[in-house]
Amino acid sequence: MNKKVHVKTGDTVVVLSGKDRGKKGKVLAVSPKEGKVIVEGVNIATKHVKPTQMGQSGSVVKVEAALYACKVMAVCPHCGKPTRLAHGFVDGKKVRVCNHKDCAKAY
Repeated sequence: MNKKVHVKTGDTVVVLSGKDRGKKGKVLAVSPKEGKVIVEGVNIATKHVKPTQMGQSGSVVKVEAALYACKVMAVCPHCGKPTRLAHGFVDGKKVRVCNHKDCAKAY
């Protein structure tokens, strides 16, 4: 399995498929070993939490569950469109570049 993920923590992404298709959110965590990402406000699951102290009651909380990185696409911060990331060189450093011909800005 490929151990590389095309998005980084902090990127804004859009979901391509599944029950949350079309939703945008920020990447909270990336797991390259599993090829999964956790996106803010997407793929919400309910989790039962046990009480931690005497006299405290248990509860049900909503948390973001991981989804496969292939189901999300990065959104360019300049043009706001979903894009495949290209790579280019700026001042001798390799940077990610928006792949739209009218934008083509590095970020």
